[in-house]
Amino acid sequence: MKRGSRVAVVSPASAAKSEAVAAGVEHLRAFGYEPVVMPHTLSRGPLYYAGTAQERVADLHAAFADTSIDGILCTRGGWGSAELLPLLDAKLVRAHSKTFVGYSDHTSLHAWLWNECALPTYYAPMVAADWSKQDGVDERTWRMALEGEDAWSVGTTDGLRVLREGSAEGRLLGGCLSILCEALGTPWALKIEEPCVLFLEDIGTKPYQWDRMLQHLRFAGMLRNVRAVVLGDMSASVEEKDVPLVESACLHALREFEGPIAIGLQSGHVARANRSLPLGAWVKLKGTELSE
Repeated sequence: MKRGSRVAVVSPASAAKSEAVAAGVEHLRAFGYEPVVMPHTLSRGPLYYAGTAQERVADLHAAFADTSIDGILCTRGGWGSAELLPLLDAKLVRAHSKTFVGYSDHTSLHAWLWNECALPTYYAPMVAADWSKQDGVDERTWRMALEGEDAWSVGTTDGLRVLREGSAEGRLLGGCLSILCEALGTPWALKIEEPCVLFLEDIGTKPYQWDRMLQHLRFAGMLRNVRAVVLGDMSASVEEKDVPLVESACLHALREFEGPIAIGLQSGHVARANRSLPLGAWVKLKGTELSE
């Protein structure tokens, strides 16, 4: 993507508030993009979805097929992306590869795009959730990751701290931990077939849930090719008083994992300055620096 790019705005999961989408679209336009709101982006229902599964898939397929569109930006997460997976056309997507941006519930779409199309994607700010706010987007990492201004990197200024020393490299994969766990045992579980730096974050959790979900990944063999683990900002995931406990719980759950562990990366479910991550990129973790 670059300044002037046409970007499709889609809602693959829960319905987004029209005023938040409008504010996000205006911010994107001021940033230099040309947003294109797809036909069902502002749909509401059935239930809490932004239209039926067929309508949401139609928007995604149309955005991928439109050769004038360079990127696809999701409005918000919530729930609903997973039910689109059986309906997606991998052949169409592979023929029209382009930038895909989202996080949270869209972890299932990131995994599908990687598994089925080997398509690098971006765990990065969403239109209604982040672009709608004046301080919702970390512009530095957005420009590095999505516009290629400089080599992408994050470090201590982005919240990273060391939980276990060391260095390792591999493909940056991952996303929302609960979504990754829910996919295990289905055809759409994230495939980690080469050395990997695994990023994990979540929202509205408790320390024991992190312990349980991390051990679930371990029991399922998902950590077999993982060389390093990078955890998100826990203050956005658990109550502030529980941050020390959740860090200990993570170390306990990962006690048999021998690679380095960093924590605190302010990406995904954060209150402000959401950092952009290039999923699928080859990265190296060394101490508190994660870089391409």
